[in-house]
Amino acid sequence: MPFLSPRVPGQPGRRARPTTPATPPTPARTASPATTAQTATTAPPAATGTIPTAPPAAAASRSIWRWLAPVIFAVAGLLFTTSFQTARGTDLRSDRGLPGLIEAGTRSVADKAARVATLQTQIDDLTASAAARGDTTVTRLTQSADQIAPVAGLTEVDGPVVVVTLDDAKKGSAQLPDGVTPDDLVVHQQDVQAVVNALWRGGAEAMMIQDQRVIATSAVRCVGNTLILQGRVYSPPFVIKAMGKIDALKAALDADPKVEIYRQYVDAIGLGYEVKVITKSRFPAFTGALGLSQAVVPR
Repeated sequence: MPFLSPRVPGQPGRRARPTTPATPPTPARTASPATTAQTATTAPPAATGTIPTAPPAAAASRSIWRWLAPVIFAVAGLLFTTSFQTARGTDLRSDRGLPGLIEAGTRSVADKAARVATLQTQIDDLTASAAARGDTTVTRLTQSADQIAPVAGLTEVDGPVVVVTLDDAKKGSAQLPDGVTPDDLVVHQQDVQAVVNALWRGGAEAMMIQDQRVIATSAVRCVGNTLILQGRVYSPPFVIKAMGKIDALKAALDADPKVEIYRQYVDAIGLGYEVKVITKSRFPAFTGALGLSQAVVPR
């Protein structure tokens, strides 16, 4: 197999394997000379007519337990009662698994997106009504927003598109070449980021990942081999579409060193990588948040 460059060590999704020092063998446990010979002893019989009594420590332990047991039972009963009142006949742990949390989060994002769309429609209607009444302030702000909207990605756009598809390898763990781990068979966050950054550098005017419009501040995150984008979860294959000058976009992909490393793994172990051109496509307007919540521009 040809030499493979590391796929951006130290970035999320690609961690170096720590080497664990060998553990020295544990010496066999041998009995000490002092304990090899044991002499069985028997307690002298109790004197006739006497009743053996418990030692003071045992009597104190029984006395403490008589007071402590009712307290423990009372606390346990309180916990059971609280759990019953909270559950009300349902399973308190039914949604605590990771798949359940992801599904619940996806539903919540979809509901909020629909609510945002409804509110945006109401805002547009109110703005148009105010402009029709001759409100000069609203008219001036609307004109400024209309000029900024295409640059901010807030309008639909049409044009030629370069489509890049990344996919996991189809090999099984039993078919791995020497030096390749199962972790190398999946598309990681840095692979998607490498393609996205190369297309932006190539002059992309608009971009989509999967079915969502993205802008320069959109965050790309992966958990395992799933992609999380603006609150929604996607499984491979991952499709990135960039609108702009086709030749410049393809040249940027060919020249990017990180994309080149990914292509080495495509040839060696069969990771999916496909580039095609669509002469005309339409992208929807960006509907996510425009402000940065976890990063700021350095000044």
